[in-house]
Amino acid sequence: MATTTHLRVPYVDLGAQYTGIKQEVLDRIGALLDSGAFIMGEELATFEKSFAELCGTKYAIGVANGTDALFLSLMALGIGKDDEVITAPNSYLASGSSIALAGATPVFADVLDDMNLDPEAVRKSITPKTKAIIAVHLTGRPARMDELLAVAQEHGLKVVEDCAQAIGATLNGQHVGSFGTTGCFSLHPLKNLAAAGDGGVITTNDAAVHAHLMKARNHGMRDRDHSAFFSYNSRLDNLQAAVLNVKLRELSRWTERRRVIAAMYQRGLSGVGDLLVPNDANGERAVYHTFIIQTAKRDALKSFLEGLGIDTKIHYPVPIHLQEAAAYLGYKRGDFPVTEKQCETILSLPVFAELSDEQVKHVIASITEFYRTN
Repeated sequence: MATTTHLRVPYVDLGAQYTGIKQEVLDRIGALLDSGAFIMGEELATFEKSFAELCGTKYAIGVANGTDALFLSLMALGIGKDDEVITAPNSYLASGSSIALAGATPVFADVLDDMNLDPEAVRKSITPKTKAIIAVHLTGRPARMDELLAVAQEHGLKVVEDCAQAIGATLNGQHVGSFGTTGCFSLHPLKNLAAAGDGGVITTNDAAVHAHLMKARNHGMRDRDHSAFFSYNSRLDNLQAAVLNVKLRELSRWTERRRVIAAMYQRGLSGVGDLLVPNDANGERAVYHTFIIQTAKRDALKSFLEGLGIDTKIHYPVPIHLQEAAAYLGYKRGDFPVTEKQCETILSLPVFAELSDEQVKHVIASITEFYRTN
């Protein structure tokens, strides 16, 4: 029986996230406006301490955005001209662009069915110029860190984690951001923990890296009058930290709701048509920044859902190695077959914490209806 329901299901509703916390956020912003403490300050220090505790690391350094987190991490590790850094081609552009911005060469390795780096593909991509691996925890699922760390140790490489989509995710009980020399997080408004604008964080257990980054984010300044080295302006504003301090308290609840929604999709869509539906693997606790199904009928399904008021996205239709910006690297279509196949079949369903059960059930029923007639 065809459904006549046209319940609107947006892909995301950023305003809804402030339900229940808006007044506290406004109060903290008001206090900052009164104090004039806009750059650095107590709110930032509190946020950094709480964030480090969440990730199980000694330190957290607030920076301007997730791209800067990656770029400054590579700079802190001394990576630059004539160096190569291996990462995944199916991630957001910043995973690759940060390497180029540091003066090094991005080298890509294909991914597994879970959309995270294939450790064996990484191993085969290592050359004498390779200095580091950027392991991306895509969609909120932890990458195979034990295997990647073993490859890195075998070849004397540094490991930087791109945790932009994975705050709170764990592998065998250990939080992402605590495996590598640094963990790099985005606090973009679309992320699971979101600032009211751009923001980023770097986590580390390395005291020397921490000391360097505390200066590197602020023009290399040791204090107000002395610069140890020329660097960038990449501070996380105190105002954004104030917003994040309120939201950080809610993160566990929001994460559990995402996992509940993911479980509803997993139960409701298992065995439907040709769908591949993501599930946590052994030892994983994913946080489902995105819930990505895969189907050979992706474009038709996306159009069908849009007709029923259900918004979906594609993360990402063009892999990094096929972007115009990456043409100088010499990659071509066919170089990373798993990534390229996924780019043609992936579809992101709404999974934000404020979705109602009714909306989730509508998505499931609509997808099921599509496969009855297609």
